[in-house]
Amino acid sequence: MPKFALIGTIEVAPGRAEELVSLLMAHRARCLQDEPGTLQFEVLLPQRDTTKVILYEVYRDEAAFDTHWNGPSLARFREETTGMVATVSGTRCTLME
Repeated sequence: MPKFALIGTIEVAPGRAEELVSLLMAHRARCLQDEPGTLQFEVLLPQRDTTKVILYEVYRDEAAFDTHWNGPSLARFREETTGMVATVSGTRCTLME
């Protein structure tokens, strides 16, 4: 079964990027520690656009992503970042190896 990857973009509410990134890094650490199917979780900050955060996430398979999506860490992150996120978009990918 192929690995599943997600490339996500978070548009951050004005003036909230630093706080959101701090919470996102804590979420990243929880996912990598507590979710065996989460294989990679990278947080990327565009050099010329401080209104966005890009995510690159790799999961064992789509079922592992579903576990992540419905898991306690993401629920906590959503709650903690209320009012900080303008929009979220993502592209689901099959990781070619």
